[in-house]
Amino acid sequence: MQYEAPETTKAAVGLLAKAKGSAYVLAGGSDLLVKLKGGYIEPDLVVDIKRIKAMREVKKTATGFTIGAAVPCAELTENKALTKAWPGIVEAAGLIGSKQVQGRCTMSGNLCNASPAADSVPALVAAGAKAVVQGPKGKRSVPVEQIPVGPGRTSLKKGELIEALVLPARKPRSGDAYLRFIPRSEMDIAVVSAAVNLTIDSKGVITAARVSLGAVAPTVLLVSAAAKAIIGTKLDDAALDKLGEAASAACRPIDDKRGTVEFRTKVAAVLTKRAAKTAYSRAGGK
Repeated sequence: MQYEAPETTKAAVGLLAKAKGSAYVLAGGSDLLVKLKGGYIEPDLVVDIKRIKAMREVKKTATGFTIGAAVPCAELTENKALTKAWPGIVEAAGLIGSKQVQGRCTMSGNLCNASPAADSVPALVAAGAKAVVQGPKGKRSVPVEQIPVGPGRTSLKKGELIEALVLPARKPRSGDAYLRFIPRSEMDIAVVSAAVNLTIDSKGVITAARVSLGAVAPTVLLVSAAAKAIIGTKLDDAALDKLGEAASAACRPIDDKRGTVEFRTKVAAVLTKRAAKTAYSRAGGK
């Protein structure tokens, strides 16, 4: 196995593009190293991106936040500006692994691992985040929900890697929230998860919304029908009921040792309604 630690994105892309055999990107390594130790993968090349300065920065601009692909989640939870603007994103990032893992794991790595149960991905999808993808043919911006295409598989082409995640500028009277159900109190994988991001007007009416679900389909779902159920409302009981129904209807889960189809479908509605209430409150709704 060849290990490389380039100091520029261009160099990293070059290594990946020219690689013969299987090539993997090492950001935090919390998923990659587990797969290596377990013998699930045998890379011919590992490209460590932690020495690339641009990928270790969180930048706040007039158009939002740019989060480098190698920024550990522990840094995100300590970023006051990001926490104030996107509390749901930070909450989700803070649920990936233990305290020790938090110092290494990254949201970009969580995204590229392409698990349907990834914690940060539903929150990113609900936020309308985009991934900045660098490759041999240049740079492109991709909605986060288009990166995973199935369990363990992404839409990234040979030589491509994610350089950063971009969150849009926060509109006034907006809020987001992320919730998950796990069998244990901590350090477990989501059986079902839900994220809601919304904006209200001066009268408390929801003017825009995005709703996403995790662990109920092969990839994280962006549920437009659920968003439509609450837009134009003040999140009254009738709107919440329609929201829950839309969330359950979108589910395409499987039975496994962690949860049944019936259970996941029911809990998806419960979590989505609870997340919507939290997001609405954070936006200033009453």
